[in-house]
Amino acid sequence: MKMLRARELPRQPWKNGGGETMEIAVYPPDASFDDFEWRISMAIVASDGPFSRFAGIDRTLTILEGGPLGLAIEGAEEVLLTAQSDPVSFAGDSVTSARLHGATVTDLNVMTRRGHQTHSVTPLSLKSTTLPMQGDGPYLLIVRSGVVEVMLQDQTIELARLDSMMVDATETASFAIRAREIAHLLMVDIKSAT
Repeated sequence: MKMLRARELPRQPWKNGGGETMEIAVYPPDASFDDFEWRISMAIVASDGPFSRFAGIDRTLTILEGGPLGLAIEGAEEVLLTAQSDPVSFAGDSVTSARLHGATVTDLNVMTRRGHQTHSVTPLSLKSTTLPMQGDGPYLLIVRSGVVEVMLQDQTIELARLDSMMVDATETASFAIRAREIAHLLMVDIKSAT
């Protein structure tokens, strides 16, 4: 189990050089843009432009803050996304572009290699409640808004907005998460396709 602070995430240029990405987790460890099985990252979209294309990759995008953002995916009408919108899934091979309709956007990108891995991104809301969790990874919890406390056997760790927690595939420990007042999270679940 690993706590990941947004301010400490490594930054690197987008595959197409048009922006910056902050890698949260990747498998195998240290995989490049060309050979990952799965990758979870945040990106800052500060101007209009095309998305990088990823052949053989399934992708889900969720706005964490800023926007609205117009997302144009090949063969479909532009979708206007906000920080309240549900996650949007599409093929990484598709010609895709973004257009800002407001403030700079921070988004969450989840990508899995088609035929090898699958993923889901599920919004969760906690309102002054405690939610028991089981380690059955790999999965990631990221705080979309609010403050969350992760309660382990001997300690409590606080996660603020855009911080995340990665549960490894080998972990089986139980833990709980608790919101102070109200918090919105995203749960990213990674599964083998075979």
